[in-house]
Amino acid sequence: MSSDALIDLLQIILLTVTTVVVMITAAFRRDHGLINSLTQAGLAASLLIFVFVEPITPLQVTPLLIIDEYSLFFSALAIIGGMAVTALAYPYFEKHNKLNEEFYLLVLTATLGAVVLACSNQFVSFFIGMEMLGVSLYAMIAYPIHSEKVAKHPLEASIKYLIMSGIASAMMLFGMALIYAVTGSFEFASLATSHSGLGQSETLIMVVGHLMLLAGVAFKLSLVPFHMWTPDVYEGAPVPVTAYLATVSKSSMVAVTLRLLLEADAFAFTQLTIALSLLAAASMIFGNLLALMQSSVKRLLAYSSIAHLGYLMVVVIAAAAVPDLLSIESVGFYMAAYFFTSLGGFAVISALSNSGKELDSITDYQGLYWRNPWLSTVLIIVLLSLAGIPLTAGFIGKFYIFTTGVEGQLWFLLSMLIIGSAIGLYYYLRLIYTMLQPASTNLKDDPAAARMPLGTNLLMAAMVFAIIWLGVYPMPIIETLQSLAATF
Repeated sequence: MSSDALIDLLQIILLTVTTVVVMITAAFRRDHGLINSLTQAGLAASLLIFVFVEPITPLQVTPLLIIDEYSLFFSALAIIGGMAVTALAYPYFEKHNKLNEEFYLLVLTATLGAVVLACSNQFVSFFIGMEMLGVSLYAMIAYPIHSEKVAKHPLEASIKYLIMSGIASAMMLFGMALIYAVTGSFEFASLATSHSGLGQSETLIMVVGHLMLLAGVAFKLSLVPFHMWTPDVYEGAPVPVTAYLATVSKSSMVAVTLRLLLEADAFAFTQLTIALSLLAAASMIFGNLLALMQSSVKRLLAYSSIAHLGYLMVVVIAAAAVPDLLSIESVGFYMAAYFFTSLGGFAVISALSNSGKELDSITDYQGLYWRNPWLSTVLIIVLLSLAGIPLTAGFIGKFYIFTTGVEGQLWFLLSMLIIGSAIGLYYYLRLIYTMLQPASTNLKDDPAAARMPLGTNLLMAAMVFAIIWLGVYPMPIIETLQSLAATF
């Protein structure tokens, strides 16, 4: 292997080394703070390595992985998400759970799987990365099983995710096998050259294979009707794990899906475009309608995530008609905006759940503005960004979706987006209104009055800064996205 390839693989190598170091350290010394610090240090080193060592990109470092600006962008998002969840996990588990050291091994292996997904350009690495991420998530969701205070029914949530994810993975694997049976290749790019000259039966097999792949991806992204696991798992998992599910898991799957669709020219099959359009429209409408009926904040955010992934699919579908540069730029910006916004929201929920029990009911947030103005301000900014209000990252992200949708002439999906956004505005404002109401006089040991950990406060401040910065001055990240789209 060349030195250039080794340099490009440094990020994956560092994550692997960190996992081994944390595992060995935890075996000899049970120290929650030490393991948390080692995990943060390893994640930070893998994130910053290319600041000091300029990567050689783009480069096919192995037959399974490609390192380019696109993969590095989504890898960076995954590692930032891992660092954020590690910061939230320490105060959350410190008061709720014993023997927490193995949790950070799961975070590291899940993040490694997410990075492999972002760098994948063939089915083998796609499946390996997806399973590394998924298997780690099964354990992360059920991790506090012996604690009565952390989360509601974590084992039930984990088993539900395990069963549904196993079915989705099996469907995807069979879809890959069907495509391989026709094309004789696992590489995304080689699939595009195999479309011409196919007979009627071979075309049918390819369509079925792509639809089975789409069904598995729809499960991972919580698109309707493959969303049934999402609210229960979001509610049952501990808050830091829910944050990981909502951000790292979704962004890495979006990254590899977009690469697959563009490189394999999958939109040459109109059936795939029609199916994806129906999934997007259903997710935008039903995700928002079901969020209206929720009394749990985590379930509300779960259905909100379903709707937001439906919005994102508008850009993915438009990739069939618009230049790749615009579609990649739009997906990258919207994913970054949603990523930072979701982390900010779950940081607030986690901070309110550190003092002994998990606060999840909307009524628990009544009067939060008067009980803790800082936490309520962060959550209000997060909700405004999710609603797409100007001067937030969410507004620029929605603008990108509209621009791309208009370029692709997706009028039906744009109308669904407008209706869904109007519905979403109501339940976001309802939660804001609840926080601004007078505080209950019957509060005892109010978690909002407890002292918040420094790491949690810094994380929330960073997410608020990112949301406002991307909404007010988005040009730096836009230029970065344009650069990576040009080299895709």
